[in-house]
Formats: sequence, C-alpha cells, structure tokens
Amino acid sequence: MSSPVIVLVGPMGVGKSTVGRLLAERLGTGYRDTDDDIVAGEGRSIADIFVDEGEDAFRAIEKRAVRTALAEHDGVLALGGGAILDADTRALLAGRRVVYLSMDVEEAVRRTGLNTARPLLAVNPRKQWRALMEARRHLYEEVATAVVPTDGRTPDEVTEAALNALELKEA
Repeated sequence: MSSPVIVLVGPMGVGKSTVGRLLAERLGTGYRDTDDDIVAGEGRSIADIFVDEGEDAFRAIEKRAVRTALAEHDGVLALGGGAILDADTRALLAGRRVVYLSMDVEEAVRRTGLNTARPLLAVNPRKQWRALMEARRHLYEEVATAVVPTDGRTPDEVTEAALNALELKEA
C-alpha cells in the first residue's frame, strides 16, 4: 500500500475527524483516525488510558498506532492532537502531504467547552488549551505542508481550503 494521500494534524476539537471524512469522500478514498484505532485496539477510551496508565503510556500506544496507520493506510489519515510531540512521528511525516488545521483559543473553547472526556483540558480549558498550543504550534507548523485556519468556517469550507492548499481536486 502507498502512504496516506493527506495526513491531518491539529489540536483537539479542531475538526480533524469531520474534515477528514469530507476530504476522503471528495477524493474517493478511505478515512482513518489513529484515535479510533487506539480505542479499538485497547478496548477503552483515551481518557481511561490517561487515567489508568498516564500520558507517557498513552503516547507510546499512540506512537505505535500512528506508525502502523502511516504504513497501512492510503487514504486520509487524522492524527491525535498530541501525536506530533514525538520526534520519530514527526520524522515519519516528512515528505507527506500534511495539513495543519488551526484555530484560535476562543474557537477552541467554543468547540471543546468543558468536555472532561478530553483529559488534557479537564481543568481550566482556556488556560490549558493556550499552554498546549504554546508547546505544540511550532511542531504542527514544522510538519505541515499547508496550514488551514478553521475559525469561522464550515467543515465544507475547511475541506475546500485544504484541497486548494494542496492543489488537489476531486477524484
């Protein structure tokens, strides 16, 4: 199998899953999400993995899931928000079409709210999100072929912007 047509990265709640499905549909290819792979493989939620085993254990599971998906999937692939923290994962993304879906803090809070299913935002989501983005923004930008802002855009508009940014047209 060849590598994914498009890999989506960005913070939690930015719309990687929604836009990923739309991109796959527009390009006539499959969609895969490494967070879904992890939940299916582990038989429990990501929040439960964080609580039961900690972030380090989750990141190790995530790294394996991303490596497997990059090797096996040839459609649109969405990565979990923190997948780019791993240097090996960033190296695997080199030379691939990677779209960083970005959003500002107000949009992030509106989309994610006080969702405790997101373990890294369980306390003071606005402050936590800002801190996460300060730590991650440069990594998203480092791996990205294109940056597509999502603020104030519908999923269809973001999908179109991603296709245009990569100069990909519908299949």
